[in-house]
Amino acid sequence: MQKILNPDCHPVAVNGLNDIASDIESQLNEKEEVREVAIKSSRNIVRLCGMAVRSMHLGNDPEPDIASATDELQKLVGITRDFPDILHSGIVESAMQEFVEVRVLFAYTREAPLPSHKALGVTPEAYILGVGDVIGEIRRLALDNIRKGSVGGAAKHLEHMEMLYDFLMNFNYPSSMVAVRHKQDVARGILEKTRGDVTNAIRSHSLEKMLKKME
Repeated sequence: MQKILNPDCHPVAVNGLNDIASDIESQLNEKEEVREVAIKSSRNIVRLCGMAVRSMHLGNDPEPDIASATDELQKLVGITRDFPDILHSGIVESAMQEFVEVRVLFAYTREAPLPSHKALGVTPEAYILGVGDVIGEIRRLALDNIRKGSVGGAAKHLEHMEMLYDFLMNFNYPSSMVAVRHKQDVARGILEKTRGDVTNAIRSHSLEKMLKKME
């Protein structure tokens, strides 16, 4: 027969609720503080990476900003390591994605081997999305070559863009795992535009050479 508790009875176990609440509040307060610091750190990393990318396109030295972004990312990962939901949230992932973009682009412009996600200390998801963004930056390099009359250089950039696109197309996962499909669609559009620009530039270059021979 089920025993019915006396409504006037106050079990001793309930007396510990205040201590439990205090402990939970302390942990959540710490988590909230870490989250606020992580947001600021992430914004700083994005800013530094943006400055580094701009420096590369302007022909300036991006290494100081890249070094600062590297240090900041290591700190960000360190303070969020005990809070997995923050570490794997958009706060940290967005910073990692920007960091991947700048580090891969920097290696590309130096004709150095591209760093892996393990070498950069980022998640595989952030690496995939960051590489997707590099395709747009290489398009800018190709257009710069076209403006300068270096059609061969532009064609080489296009070839490398296609290789990065092929890398991106290796991954077919739900958006809940990694939002790669949107990156693939954007990269495809960028690639098609660049292919058209390079094709037109080659034709114009060939026509100019032919006209010069006829003079």
